[in-house]
Amino acid sequence: MAKRNIRKIGEDLLRKKSRNVDEINERVLTLIKDMIETMYDADGVGLAAPQVGILKRIFVIDIYDGNGPKVFINPEILEKSGSKIDVEGCLSVPGEQGEVERPEKVKVKALDEKGIEFILEAEDLLARAICHENDHLDGILFVDHVKKQ
Repeated sequence: MAKRNIRKIGEDLLRKKSRNVDEINERVLTLIKDMIETMYDADGVGLAAPQVGILKRIFVIDIYDGNGPKVFINPEILEKSGSKIDVEGCLSVPGEQGEVERPEKVKVKALDEKGIEFILEAEDLLARAICHENDHLDGILFVDHVKKQ
């Protein structure tokens, strides 16, 4: 495993749309391990592949609820409900925070690192993190959603 450099706002790569993962091979598994290590090293709760320079539809999340890191490959948000405004930040936008409106609950379908499809119903912080990281896969940053005062 290796810590990777986190791309910062202003880098074109962060604004590009990621491609689906066609095969979960050793390179993809190494990327996932590196992303988890990088996320922990930066004290983050989530990290998307574009943030480490890879335009693949992968993100990892650990909201420190005792369940460990969760891997999402080719995620698809199936449902959103409710609405909540809360403060967000991002490892790719250091020192910035802002109020962002996100769904209170989401249902997401994805593959795990073993290629097994799962559907997860999430709420509160986990739902917010899923939406935030999923946005990265489409070249969207949280600052694009910040509520203007």
